[in-house]
Amino acid sequence: MDDLLTRIEAENPRLRAFVDEPDRRERLRRDLDHLAQRWPDPSDRPPLFALPVAVKDVFHVAGLPTRAGSRLPAELITGEPGPLITSLLDAGAVVLGKTVTAEFAFLAPGETRNPHRLEHSPGGSSSGSAAAVAAGLAPIALGTQTVGSVIRPAAYCGILGFKPTFGRIGSEGVIANAPTFDTVGFLAADSDVLVRVAAATLPDWQPTDSAALPTLVVPRGAYLDQAEPVAHTAFERHLDVLREVGYQVHDVEMLDDIEQVNQRNFVINGYELARSHDAWFDDHAVLYHPRTAAAIRDGRTIDRRDYEAALRERAVFADALMAALAGIDAYVAPAATGPAPHGLDTTGSPLMNLPWTQARLPVLGLPAGRTDDGLPLGVQFAAAPGRDEALLGWAAGLVAALAKGHHGPSA
Repeated sequence: MDDLLTRIEAENPRLRAFVDEPDRRERLRRDLDHLAQRWPDPSDRPPLFALPVAVKDVFHVAGLPTRAGSRLPAELITGEPGPLITSLLDAGAVVLGKTVTAEFAFLAPGETRNPHRLEHSPGGSSSGSAAAVAAGLAPIALGTQTVGSVIRPAAYCGILGFKPTFGRIGSEGVIANAPTFDTVGFLAADSDVLVRVAAATLPDWQPTDSAALPTLVVPRGAYLDQAEPVAHTAFERHLDVLREVGYQVHDVEMLDDIEQVNQRNFVINGYELARSHDAWFDDHAVLYHPRTAAAIRDGRTIDRRDYEAALRERAVFADALMAALAGIDAYVAPAATGPAPHGLDTTGSPLMNLPWTQARLPVLGLPAGRTDDGLPLGVQFAAAPGRDEALLGWAAGLVAALAKGHHGPSA
């Protein structure tokens, strides 16, 4: 732990992955002492004993203020921890610290930089969590995903991301963005630690036999055409590699109505974001970032009838995606529209993640090589709701397969 804290102290001033915490060392010393007293017998220790976990600063953690990347008073928005934090602590993990987030897990970026290129975005809104793991400052971190805020930053930073089935882990104890979509998730350095943490925190975890390779389907058409040429070209190469090592990969024309899907997301997210801030916005609007404030004001103008129609359409859309998975194990697609964009004024585009999150599917994002100029790329796999264990069971094999297709500086 001392070595990890030394790295954080050395690297965080330039990466801005962690929220500042002056007494971090002393707090963790106390936490580790408490763990040793609670479980003195090494043979009786829980599965995550002393595992340091970085926590996105929209999760409430006892003893640490929640600021959510905003200027609002911490005492106004800090609440009680939810089930994920409780499960982690009960399994023996320790909270390494809070990580920087885009304001209220929306679009206004924090100060975090991408460890691979400091002038490029780390993605968002789970920006600090992704950067911390990518820089070796934490083995695993918590994030949240409302559209693409776990899978996209994982791709930009070259690490693993996992968004469980919607509702598999309760989102209580987390500041809401859009409750119809909000899902807690994980960003990890490798599949082993990701599976360990998922097994300890996902209720009713049932490990599966992952010997059989999953059958994959590629959603061809307007959705896939949203990817930039560099991402599209790399993705086709990744598909070739997967086929070469034995995966069945099928092409299906689908999601040609992606513009309507995207618009539906905008309506639901905007309406719910505005209502999530009803308790704070009127009294503290001047403290919000202009981008967040504008989105809240716009969200207040969305007619409830349009919102309710969008909710009904979302349910129909989710059923259609499920039907298209008949006989197939997972969708496969680029994890982002391209590599991390230049500049720190954006968190990048979530369009490649949007349909899977809207349908509430579990999604696994994996690193998949780099561009010729060294920026990471990723591939995502979306399975049917409830197949979280199967998806994670395939992770190690998929990581190994995608590594065979690395191109550019990481080859």
